[in-house]
Amino acid sequence: MSDVKVKRALLSVSDKTGLAELGTALAGMGVELVSTGGTAKALRGAGLEVRDISDLTGFPEMMDGRVKTLHPKVHGGLLAVRDDAEHAKAMEEHEIGAIDLVVVNLYPFEATVMRGAERDEIIENIDIGGPSMVRSSAKNHAYVAIVTDPADYDELLGELKDGGTTSLAFRKRLAAKAFAATAAYDSMISQWFAFADQQQLFPDFLAVNGKAPVELRYGENPHQKAALYTPAGPHGSGIAQAEQLQGKELSYNNYNDADAALELCAEFAGGEPAVVIVKHANPCGVAQASTLHEAWNDALACDSVSAFGGIVAVNTELDGPTAEAICEIFTEVVIAPSVSEEAKAAFARKKNLRLLVTGGLPDPRRGGLLVKPITGGLLVQTRDNGAIEPDQLKVVTERAPTEQELKDCLFAWTVARHVKSNAIVYAKDGATAGIGAGQMNRRDSSRIAAMKAAEAAEKYDWDAPRTVGSAVASDAFFPFADGLLAAAEAGATAVIQPGGSIRDDEVIAAANEAGLAMVFTGMRHFRH
Repeated sequence: MSDVKVKRALLSVSDKTGLAELGTALAGMGVELVSTGGTAKALRGAGLEVRDISDLTGFPEMMDGRVKTLHPKVHGGLLAVRDDAEHAKAMEEHEIGAIDLVVVNLYPFEATVMRGAERDEIIENIDIGGPSMVRSSAKNHAYVAIVTDPADYDELLGELKDGGTTSLAFRKRLAAKAFAATAAYDSMISQWFAFADQQQLFPDFLAVNGKAPVELRYGENPHQKAALYTPAGPHGSGIAQAEQLQGKELSYNNYNDADAALELCAEFAGGEPAVVIVKHANPCGVAQASTLHEAWNDALACDSVSAFGGIVAVNTELDGPTAEAICEIFTEVVIAPSVSEEAKAAFARKKNLRLLVTGGLPDPRRGGLLVKPITGGLLVQTRDNGAIEPDQLKVVTERAPTEQELKDCLFAWTVARHVKSNAIVYAKDGATAGIGAGQMNRRDSSRIAAMKAAEAAEKYDWDAPRTVGSAVASDAFFPFADGLLAAAEAGATAVIQPGGSIRDDEVIAAANEAGLAMVFTGMRHFRH
């Protein structure tokens, strides 16, 4: 069977957006309207004739509306195979009429949770009858059209305008969307039960959902396909929620890099103006200063070669002078909580540059789970939201860091947690002096970071690289003294690292011999 004439429609919706207009259009096509509770009241309020569900079933709506559509005369009308003789006989024998169109959207469970409702109210907003009708209709899409989203009303009416029928292809699309809707709904409920109600960090079954996909031009490479989904629940000022003011569509890599930049920039929320420059998900320059323009100059100076074609994030309103300076080099994406009119005007001359406004910064210490697919499974872990306060640091060398060294240590440590392992970060006076990322050993990361600092000194005609007199952070312990000695050769005077190596004593002795101050955090920050 292909085209199905819509003679009877069952409408039961929580979100009544567009309901009156839909009901009026259906009635105008001669479709019988059957409805429940508040939906029937809304349709009658629009002057439409509506048959109550209780009239169809012969049973009143009862138990505060919990039981109204769970009845054979409803589900028989939805599930019957119309051209099956036995089904047709059962329908005739039990006076079950066919239902050709179902319009259902579910109780607002997510919205109820989001506004902080009490547990009993949350439980009452778990829809039972709605998902049952949706699933019955979607299963029997050969004969029944199921609409779960008010955004699809116009397409439905367009389908019906010629002859009042729905096509099989249309019903298939609706069925796929309907099953996705109930899956996402059940996922939200299961997540609330596991995480909020039962405080289970890793439930027996992990339900993951996403909605409103944005299809991207391609994935990491042109031969890969990609899309952006946003999961249910609050996400605050994330990249996925940012408003794009100008520029080309964001690519998969743009989203990934922009997220890395915003995550690091969020570490400086409420502090001095900060600029983060990211390339391939790694920071290549980070700085804080009294003005945003000064922070930009300091961040760029760390590695101006890598900054070309990079992603820039700032922690405060983006002003005109900083925007003008950013426009002097090729930049893919700029992210800011807000943007001044002068900055917008500057960027408008760079039509391909993507400008994102987040309205705020995400909480760097927020919880949540990170999910990573592997062959045959999913790796799941809690977010790396650990933090170290100055009084938790342990001085392990003969010399304690000076006040400025300690400040630089903490700055370098903040950046290092956002650098791919093995990570080494040199910092001085609130700016990164050199960054070594993603190497297979820590010594090479130290040397690469020092090399970048030497290149910067040559480019800007400094007397010495900024690694001289700097603090150096290592995301994990030094397994040997060679990485630390490479940092000392580059001119670092203070070191911050987790500690915990079986060769800690050897590394501490090397630090003492080199006159370095070193503190242990007791916490590592691998980022793979």
